[in-house]
Amino acid sequence: MISTGVRTLRSLAIALTLSVAPVAAYAAAPAEADVLANYADLALAGYEDSLSTAKALDAAIDALIADPSAANLDAAKDAWKAARIPYQQTEAFRFGNPIVDEWEGRVNAWPLDEGLIDYVDASYGTESDSNALYVANVIANPKISIDGEELDATDITPALLQEHLQEAAGVESNVATGYHAIEFLLWGQDLNGTDAGAGAREYTDYSTAEHADRRAAYLKAASSLLVSDLEEMVANWTADGAARAALPDLGISAILTGMGSLSFGEVAGERMKLGLLLHDPEEEHDCFSDNTHASHLNDAVGIQNVYLGKYTRVDGSVVEGPALASVIADHDAELDAEIQALLADTVAKMQAMADRAEAGEAYDQQIGEGNAEGNAVVQAAIDGLIAQTRGIERAVALLELGDAVTIEDSDSLSNPDAVFE
Repeated sequence: MISTGVRTLRSLAIALTLSVAPVAAYAAAPAEADVLANYADLALAGYEDSLSTAKALDAAIDALIADPSAANLDAAKDAWKAARIPYQQTEAFRFGNPIVDEWEGRVNAWPLDEGLIDYVDASYGTESDSNALYVANVIANPKISIDGEELDATDITPALLQEHLQEAAGVESNVATGYHAIEFLLWGQDLNGTDAGAGAREYTDYSTAEHADRRAAYLKAASSLLVSDLEEMVANWTADGAARAALPDLGISAILTGMGSLSFGEVAGERMKLGLLLHDPEEEHDCFSDNTHASHLNDAVGIQNVYLGKYTRVDGSVVEGPALASVIADHDAELDAEIQALLADTVAKMQAMADRAEAGEAYDQQIGEGNAEGNAVVQAAIDGLIAQTRGIERAVALLELGDAVTIEDSDSLSNPDAVFE
């Protein structure tokens, strides 16, 4: 949804109005093979855009490392935010496609114990019962111990991050790669709780600060790895790619599984309701940058994209073709209209949340305890996601897909008492 540079969420909202109008039903329902082919084309375009914006981020990081300055740090931050827009829209291809699921943790895993990577504030603590590497700080320590074995981290390379540090010691929160590791290295910790303000890392962390060279090496390694990981996923969706080749066996259930699981268990539950229940700023997806509102909005847009069979690329061009919407309309036009309305309603509620954030009240403030109005805005978006999931479930029943579609659940939604145990 961007053309050049970083578009504001306000301009993104204008672009979105072009995608919420119902897609007209085809004269006859498209063949499943054609729907799946267009779905794969949408995935390819989304991952290509994710790759091109990641390369722009990598170039901005090169500029920051070559000439550390406040302006170059801000430019790298802007490039990171721009890269998140197309990537978050690709999350609709998760859950239904095993190849994507097996890969996703390398680029978008969260939350992360940032003390593994770099220095942290004293309020972070010095140890964790669940993570021996909680404050390992590989940037400051060229040798660290993992499960009793010494790791030589003198040279910080993509291979070191991917093969030795990512989920080190089998701990999922040891996230060493991907967008969020880069985010932390650009912004630093957000120590503001539910008050205003994101992370405030100084550009001098890459010039005069202690371990500046190793910090730069880590940032460059993580950025290079993000590019190569996205190149791998682009290849998976090309004409002879493995993810595209797997679609005939997965069928339309892959689309509905991705839509339903991302809507319900992942975004509505784990990413939104959990943080709202706990009023916990640590439970926000882009916590260092205060960019969570944009990520949630683009997840909702991505879900809508795959149902309508339409994606607007970063250059403004449109990829469009036979859609699941037309398949549902051929069976039950009223249900299709209902689902389209539910998806548009969720996007609108996410946009309201994003507008509030752009106006000065960040997502972590909106979920803060005692902020009744902000809480209500977030809850409305959650309610929209839940409602569209119910529509997706009706589509599953209509197509008689039964057990072929499994929608991820979340205690935050289905058993909230468990969250407080």
